[in-house]
Amino acid sequence: MKTIIAAGLIVAGIIHLLPLSGVLGAERLATLYGIPFTDANLAILMRHRAVLFGLLGALLVAAAFKPSLQPIALIAGLISVVSFLWLASAYDKINPAIERIVIADWIALGCLLVSTAAYFAAKRS
Repeated sequence: MKTIIAAGLIVAGIIHLLPLSGVLGAERLATLYGIPFTDANLAILMRHRAVLFGLLGALLVAAAFKPSLQPIALIAGLISVVSFLWLASAYDKINPAIERIVIADWIALGCLLVSTAAYFAAKRS
């Protein structure tokens, strides 16, 4: 069970770490999201978002190796992916870059659900 929990956390963590490259600037953000970031205010917000995703990704990966972090990492990861998938589902037209993020978040959700189930199964044993 420990390996299943860790593997799911690592995959979800890597998915959450990928947007961290957006902190490098508007060009990188445009590559990630498929839209231009010419407004400095929007670029600042999105670069900050990249930092927050980096923190969450780091927490998820760290929790794979430190079991005491697993409950909070699982909760935070699930809130992140479920909220994004819920928000994205409200729109009929999204660009291909956002569609890739939706797919990645479905993968992360699957990993986090398996890890959560394994976590509770291990606690019952």
